[in-house]
Amino acid sequence: MAAISAARRNYPSDAKHASSLGITTSVYSAVKNGQTDRVLSDSNWISIARKLGVSLRGEIEWKAANTPAFQYITAQLELCQQSSLSGILCDLPNIGKTFTARCYVQNHRNAVYIDCSQVKTKLKLIRKIAAEFGVDAKGRYADVYDDLVYYLRGIDNPLVILDEAGDLQYEAFLELKALWNATERCCGWYMMGADGLKEKINRSIECKKVGYTEMLSRFGDRYSKVVPDEANDRKAFLHEQARIVAKVNAPEGADIALIVRKSGGGLRRVYTEIEKLKRQ
Repeated sequence: MAAISAARRNYPSDAKHASSLGITTSVYSAVKNGQTDRVLSDSNWISIARKLGVSLRGEIEWKAANTPAFQYITAQLELCQQSSLSGILCDLPNIGKTFTARCYVQNHRNAVYIDCSQVKTKLKLIRKIAAEFGVDAKGRYADVYDDLVYYLRGIDNPLVILDEAGDLQYEAFLELKALWNATERCCGWYMMGADGLKEKINRSIECKKVGYTEMLSRFGDRYSKVVPDEANDRKAFLHEQARIVAKVNAPEGADIALIVRKSGGGLRRVYTEIEKLKRQ
């Protein structure tokens, strides 16, 4: 219930929020008023929990830390949303890209997060974007697409964050180009991925594959990154990020330096080490 209430502020109406959760407005109203018994099936609750990122196994509380990557990505997302611009971030994995994007969406209206590794095809991608905005995603595909375009052109500063964008199939990339064209100057777009995304786009451009040159042009003709290229600078950057995250989330009295050394600068390992301490 807390997660549903927190997510409501990102939608212009109860109806749009209900649609994004895959439930009717009457059921949404009942849940909103505290009626949880026999209103939804267990599978519905699981689906809603998944969409809202609610853990079913009691994960430890995790606070956002103001790391350099968090600051950089947040600033880029704000610029893209406020000015209806587009950008691509291609950087190392395990630096907090996904966490930052999810935090941003939780706190900014009309911004949605899409994990492209889960919706690799054209049909799944467009339907997923529509569903996240609360647009009916279950009808005829052409209608879903047209309704989504109409909605994005009508609301204030929408932003679509495409994580793991390198996993998208070719047809999905072409459809993204078409959707970008249809919402130009009305919607912000932000792709994120590791080096594989950059290599995929560059390789496709070199092979003169239709659509990729245009796509890169629409996303600013450049790849952003936050991690330094030089080895020593990169190591220092990653370790400093790990230190900042550990300091915010580790139990009182924990050896922060030890956590950083064990993590090697990887934030997932920082989480694992802190989880061990908190569960002792």
